[in-house]
Amino acid sequence: MKIATWNVNSLKVRQQHVIDWLELSHVDVLCLQELKMPDEKFPRAELAEKGYRSWFAGQKTYNGVAIIVRDGIEVDETQIVRNIPGFADEQQRLIALTVGGARIVSAYFPNGQAPGTEKFAYKLRWLDALAQWLKDELHVHPKLALLGDYNIAPEDRDVHDPKAWEGQNLVSPEERAAFFKLVELGLVDAFRQFEQPEKTFTWWDYRMLAFRRNAGLRIDHILLSPELAQACTLCEVDKTPRKWEQPSDHAPVIAQLG
Repeated sequence: MKIATWNVNSLKVRQQHVIDWLELSHVDVLCLQELKMPDEKFPRAELAEKGYRSWFAGQKTYNGVAIIVRDGIEVDETQIVRNIPGFADEQQRLIALTVGGARIVSAYFPNGQAPGTEKFAYKLRWLDALAQWLKDELHVHPKLALLGDYNIAPEDRDVHDPKAWEGQNLVSPEERAAFFKLVELGLVDAFRQFEQPEKTFTWWDYRMLAFRRNAGLRIDHILLSPELAQACTLCEVDKTPRKWEQPSDHAPVIAQLG
């Protein structure tokens, strides 16, 4: 099963990009973030025409997450989860369901704005609640994948210019500690299981020719439970859609399981 995550930065703007990339990449499960649309606007019918079923949690203008699954793959939606249980939140940032026997979680982590702000404090609370929920979820679902835009570059090698970014949002010690708290649950960074080209990133600012200069960050990740990590044979970033007209500022990350 080939799984992927992609922050599309507005599904309304990039609906055709998603459809084109699904056909190009042949992924079985695609987790989306930043839909930026309410549920009634989600293109469920258009995706169904292409052979995909969709589950989503959206809101107008901001946030929103989805899981898109190729027809023919078993989906158990009896335990579908929208947002972190027990964590009161009006922002739609997480959806989870069981696909092909694996628990798939699509998550859009808060940006955080800047250390010391209320948005940063919210991000840390959200991360703590996520870790607490996942700890229990892993006991129930030993095959679990957490895919999404984490808004965290976990190490200096995930940053094009670590010195310039030092102490800033996305790379702060507090955010990195929260990322490795997820790793301490037993989750494995699928990308780092394999030898990768240096300076491989998933996000590039629209400004200052950042993509052309490869001035990016690796902030989109796939973390796998030990059982899925053992079955993972590949994890890579596909920069192809970032080169298209009116692209998202993120590129998809793909993992092959089995």
